[in-house]
Amino acid sequence: MPSENSSGERRTQGAITKTGNTHARRLLVEGAWHHRKPYRPNRALIRRQDAQPPTVRDRATRGDRRLHQRWRRFDARNKPPTIAVVAVARELAGWCWSLAVMDEHQS
Repeated sequence: MPSENSSGERRTQGAITKTGNTHARRLLVEGAWHHRKPYRPNRALIRRQDAQPPTVRDRATRGDRRLHQRWRRFDARNKPPTIAVVAVARELAGWCWSLAVMDEHQS
């Protein structure tokens, strides 16, 4: 889980810690590996997405693009993939949290 130390205007993000649910952490890292390549949905996924509201589809697409861009930036800086995947997993955790607290009318 990502650590953070924030107070008022100051925000400091720390490293991913090994506290919390190990299963959830493993799933986040596995999910992060899938964002290494550009997102290209297959026909079955496109059909499922068509049943979702436009705001949900837009939010998912923006999230996929953002996570892939993180990978590209780490590759451009020649970071080891194991370091990059943990950083992308941290971003994915934050994105999942934002979805969990998202207001129904928010996009």
